[in-house]
Amino acid sequence: MIQKLDIEGVHLKIDDNLNKYVIKKLGNLDKYLSNKIKESIHMEVILKETKDKNKNNCICEVNLYLPSEKINVKDKTVNIYAAIDIVEAKLKLKIHQYSDKHNLAKIHRRIFHKIINKIS
Repeated sequence: MIQKLDIEGVHLKIDDNLNKYVIKKLGNLDKYLSNKIKESIHMEVILKETKDKNKNNCICEVNLYLPSEKINVKDKTVNIYAAIDIVEAKLKLKIHQYSDKHNLAKIHRRIFHKIINKIS
């Protein structure tokens, strides 16, 4: 569970059901990260409701602060719960890309040691 999770509503009241939903969907995304950085991550969730001429639009924006990078994901739909679901899927993809990028050196080291051990 992400320890530092800030939820903010702009033109939208965040009730208990919405708060629990955000924590359930986005609070458990730290399981895709390594244990070393779990204490240092911080997530900001900004939920907005805008009123256009013909329809209401709900925007969910998530800023995830990692030790060496900031991940920003945003989505706009008619329903706030659908926006949270879409942002969760996008954030999973970004976190996997971050993990692959920052764990690449460890993979190469393992392969290098296997090759050296076979030669020796």
